[in-house]
Amino acid sequence: MEIYFDGNKRVNALVNGFTVKTDQSPKVGGEGTAPEPFTLFLASMGTCAGIYVKSFCDQRGIDAEGVKLYQQVEYDKAKRMIGRIKLEIRVPAGFPEKYHDALISTASLCAVKKHVHPDIEFDVQVTTV
Repeated sequence: MEIYFDGNKRVNALVNGFTVKTDQSPKVGGEGTAPEPFTLFLASMGTCAGIYVKSFCDQRGIDAEGVKLYQQVEYDKAKRMIGRIKLEIRVPAGFPEKYHDALISTASLCAVKKHVHPDIEFDVQVTTV
């Protein structure tokens, strides 16, 4: 992985032939042309859980159309760090309810999540829309 500077507050990473772009928000001197690095870190957790959920559906022949994951972050003000990450897996009305608990377990297998500090709580739930 090669990290390089791309003007002002833009810092990019060249990863396996892909360029991952970052920037800082204007309030801290950036131009807001790309997500901030910490935002990409958070997105990596959600997308990692997402590929586990998608693979779960694929392995069972379940159409993943309409399945979406929503992630919210709660900050621990005392520690000035993330305290909890909530992940809601929204499934369409026809999604087999017998798999809801398995979806929660599957999303929790995310490799990115496993490498995050153990004090951060993960709250995963499934809702039908």
